[in-house]
Amino acid sequence: MKAVITVTGKDGLGIVAKVSTECAKYGINIIDISQSVLQEYFAMIMIADIDSLNVGFTDFADHLKEMGRACNLEIQAMHEDIFNSMHKI
Repeated sequence: MKAVITVTGKDGLGIVAKVSTECAKYGINIIDISQSVLQEYFAMIMIADIDSLNVGFTDFADHLKEMGRACNLEIQAMHEDIFNSMHKI
């Protein structure tokens, strides 16, 4: 299974490192990543393999959201089933 992880906020040092470190800590493999800085704003989207996730997905998503708050970022993790359902016509 996969998840879509998005990160937005003011650009700063080490954002990619912080998020990827947390993913590794929870057993998540990053499959694809795209990030961009537009003036002072940072945006990143990651596709992650969550088959080896070592906690419940909701707990992981909540942890990322809280980590984002602590870093003045908006971080969201969405399970691929929800993402696909939202984008079906």
